[in-house]
Amino acid sequence: MYLATIVENDRRRPVVVSPDGWVVPAEELGAPADADAMELLGTLPELARKTELLPPDRRRSRESVTFDAPYRRPRKIWGIGLNYSAHADDLAAPLPTQEPASFIKGDHTIIGPGQPIELPPQSERVTAEAELGLIIGRLCRNVSETDALGYVWGVCAILDQTAEDILQRNPRFLTRAKNFPTFFSFGPALVPLAEATAEIALPDLVVSTVRNGVVERTNSVSQMTFGPAALVSFHSQVMPLFPGDIISTGTPGAVEIRDGDVVECRISGLGPLRNTVVR
Repeated sequence: MYLATIVENDRRRPVVVSPDGWVVPAEELGAPADADAMELLGTLPELARKTELLPPDRRRSRESVTFDAPYRRPRKIWGIGLNYSAHADDLAAPLPTQEPASFIKGDHTIIGPGQPIELPPQSERVTAEAELGLIIGRLCRNVSETDALGYVWGVCAILDQTAEDILQRNPRFLTRAKNFPTFFSFGPALVPLAEATAEIALPDLVVSTVRNGVVERTNSVSQMTFGPAALVSFHSQVMPLFPGDIISTGTPGAVEIRDGDVVECRISGLGPLRNTVVR
């Protein structure tokens, strides 16, 4: 079972989503009416148990609902730059090999599936980057790489955007280049780590950046310079990681996006996450 959020009558409602494609609002399973999906991370096993007891007529199809970003207020979003050698080659940038190259994004950048990525007037070249997201499940501070994945609740699909022409003017402009509104899409579902890796091992998950139906760049998690456990451990030693914090683990490759494009993140067993592009 997965967690997600839908929009009904201008109200955001967290839901439980089954791998078979049906949806049940968490409120109908006893969750507080004002709950946020981020607040329900620890309750998914109980919600899933209650969901399985519901009669079929209490379930909705995925096609009948509109998904939003799973939640809107994580304490922080860590982005990881140049974590695949091929992406470093795209930018003619040196590949970080001793420590991850990371940055923080504000929650004002968040959008959900189907919502438009807006190209800002300050930039003439914006790229979209498909990435695997790690969702932190419990307070994480100074953890070892061996223990790190025990603090990861699950994974999600991400589209991370960059005003690449701004970044190329000066690498110190990274924060600005990454933080325009709509520059971080994630969802539609949050998938528990054990379920995401039940049939495909974490290193074998394949991440693809897709534009207008064409797979532009693809690679597996095994080809990251710094794998998921290393990223969690490293950043937990920089600052505390809180439940709902997101680590966007880097892209196998970026693609330039223009007005009218449709861009996707596809990840083995998770996707797709799809957004339109507007100027």
